[in-house]
Amino acid sequence: MGGLTPAGDDGGRRVYERLLAGERMAEKFRSAYGEAGGREEGRGPLRVFRAAGRGAALAGTSLVVSCGLFCLVLVSLCLVPLGAGLITTPPVLAVIREYALGRRVRALAWGGVRIGVAYRPLPPLRPGFAGEAALCLALLRDPATWRDIGWLLLDCTAGVVLSVLAPLVLLYPVWGAVLAAGGWRIFEDSPEWYLFVPVDSRATGLAALALGVVIALTAHWSAPAFLQSYFRLTRAALAPSREREMAARIDRLTVTREDAVDTSAAELRRIERDLHDGAQARLVAVGMDLGLIESLIERDPAKAKELLGKARLSSAEALGELRDLVRGIHPPVLAERGLVDAVRALALRLPVETEVVADVRGRAEAPVEAAAYFATSELLANAVKHAGADRIWIDLGYRDGRLRISVGDNGGGGASAAKGTGLAGVERRLGTFDGVLAVSSPPGGPTLATVELPCVLS
Repeated sequence: MGGLTPAGDDGGRRVYERLLAGERMAEKFRSAYGEAGGREEGRGPLRVFRAAGRGAALAGTSLVVSCGLFCLVLVSLCLVPLGAGLITTPPVLAVIREYALGRRVRALAWGGVRIGVAYRPLPPLRPGFAGEAALCLALLRDPATWRDIGWLLLDCTAGVVLSVLAPLVLLYPVWGAVLAAGGWRIFEDSPEWYLFVPVDSRATGLAALALGVVIALTAHWSAPAFLQSYFRLTRAALAPSREREMAARIDRLTVTREDAVDTSAAELRRIERDLHDGAQARLVAVGMDLGLIESLIERDPAKAKELLGKARLSSAEALGELRDLVRGIHPPVLAERGLVDAVRALALRLPVETEVVADVRGRAEAPVEAAAYFATSELLANAVKHAGADRIWIDLGYRDGRLRISVGDNGGGGASAAKGTGLAGVERRLGTFDGVLAVSSPPGGPTLATVELPCVLS
């Protein structure tokens, strides 16, 4: 296990980075789903069989993984007083957090049950054994850690019972049919109980068959109901208090506000630098040339004419730089024609074949459109500069109160926010608006980056 290494080495750093990645995943889950729930997946036999299959999968996972992780964390906690647990506990808790977050995703996707997530921010990792010990103690002071551990115990006991009932309401009637078809003969001396019916004769076998038919007829609502009950039990164990969720929300808003202030300050510095080094310098040169022209216009008209052409060229270049600067602050096409046309204009300027598909009927608020535009611009710039792609595609859509923009390319893949390719900056820009960025970029490609922003279209 990653934590069973000397204190302060790469193992501790990897565990810490894994916990940070879990925090980012939790933040994306909280931002992406908000208060929304899942959608009804239809009715009829397919819905029943889907619920039964999911219940069976959850029962097996809960019995094996939840039970194993609960035993593992108990052993690790018992080793804390001896010192070894200070090293082994953080990696175990990192796995548990990922596992619990995965169950939250399943609860929303399969049962429409939203389970809140609110972990306390991790302290900075100090080097050495003292740093790992401090990290372990910080994790153990977090109430969410103990909710996760308690949920593991509940999940491998009551959770298994509830989830296995979903497939059982389909399988148990089959057993009733087997008993009625002659299986009752095996139990003539010692009755087999089929629920409350003791089966030891043909008559009681037929009674078991009738009871099985009733169970099968009720499966269309009972199987999904058992699955729903399982997810509600999971929510009761994992969900933080409303106060804790609000505190996490305030912490996030504080961080995104600071990021917004820093981004605005950096943008102002960039504008000032571009003006000073570009347009301002050219305009100063134009002024100097005009002064020379004024003194030479009578003595040396040819030289004055030459300087006049140079001044005209410099003024045109200064105008072009000012236009580029204005476009970088807020593109006119974005203000005049909206996000879709602005993204299409971006695509036309790219040196790579780019396809744009859009289904956005209406316009978002100007700050949201600007954030979406500049995020898309950065993603396209990454694809052109780093991916080595010869084809890029952009898909814009709006659904369930969220604006979604996907940028894909057929390049070499391997994109990551940790590699300094601008993705971290995109995440910070989106975080100001409760937006999220998800990147899928396996080595060898393709790369797909998806931006989601909550908004209302007008």
